[in-house]
Amino acid sequence: MNRPAARLTVRDGDTPSERSRGGGLGRWFGFGRRSAPSEPAAGPTLGAIPPELLKKIRRIEIRVRRLLNTTFLGDYHSVFRGRGIEFSEVREYFPGDDIRSIDWNVTARMGYPFVKQFVEERELTVILAVDVSASGLYGSTGQSKLEVATEIAALLAFSAIRNNDKVGLLAFTDRVEKFVPPRKSRQHVLRVIRELLYLRPEGRGTDLGPALAYVSRVQRRKCVVFLISDFLTSGYEAALRVAGRRHDVIAVCLTDPRERTLPAAGLVALEDAETGAMAVVDAGDAAVRESYRRLAIEAEAKRVGVLNSVGIDRVEIVTGRSYVEPLAGFFRSRAKRN
Repeated sequence: MNRPAARLTVRDGDTPSERSRGGGLGRWFGFGRRSAPSEPAAGPTLGAIPPELLKKIRRIEIRVRRLLNTTFLGDYHSVFRGRGIEFSEVREYFPGDDIRSIDWNVTARMGYPFVKQFVEERELTVILAVDVSASGLYGSTGQSKLEVATEIAALLAFSAIRNNDKVGLLAFTDRVEKFVPPRKSRQHVLRVIRELLYLRPEGRGTDLGPALAYVSRVQRRKCVVFLISDFLTSGYEAALRVAGRRHDVIAVCLTDPRERTLPAAGLVALEDAETGAMAVVDAGDAAVRESYRRLAIEAEAKRVGVLNSVGIDRVEIVTGRSYVEPLAGFFRSRAKRN
């Protein structure tokens, strides 16, 4: 079940970005209620897209395409090569063919040797499972976690279609908010970006279980699932284990710097973004800040332990820093393992 995050308000010397809703403070200080998962809900009806939103979509596309034209696409391709080799046809044997590929059944019927031919099954299906819960609205670095998640999703989506893969979107909170079936085209990727920017979720909490179960229901064949979330929740081990057996699940873990360190700013009001619960702590007290830091480290270590225990690869992203290098570095290291 989920433990949502909080809003940080610094009483002395605070900045507008630090007042934004979200963050993991509430979970680490132990307040907030648990939210039960609900049935999947259809996303809101999309009307006319405002001009400012269209400009934002275009800016994201330009930025992502620039990244693709440098090094990222090669890193993506080196990891995701296809599901494997599948049978295509048989043909008559020619001198020099590998005798291990002889189809003995056809050879016996025809009276002379035939060999099997195989082709690489190139096309993959990539599902971008993006956490759009209220904690994602927090940002202390000029961008919220959800904005960074959207750019990462766009980068992965354009990489997928450049690689001739299909890409779909699953936006979730404590329920499935929106599902866009996998397709491959530039227009489709722009729709994925639009949905993430335009979506107004019905839920506020976080529950990975319904999202992962939904992916398995709609994708019977193995696919690649990028699970993009701040993972400010718990009790998702079983769901991840089940999903990891059927699909190639990669956790993209988002963290804001303020979720790791508390500023020395006197009294700090914390509002849980997903429940509205409030707490006030004295951030001027070094012991409070150290306790906060320790709890953040413990929470991160617990998440890493869960992902390792169920065999899920992960990429750690900190907002305010480049997300390209962690992603590219992960793909390069994974390519070496493969």
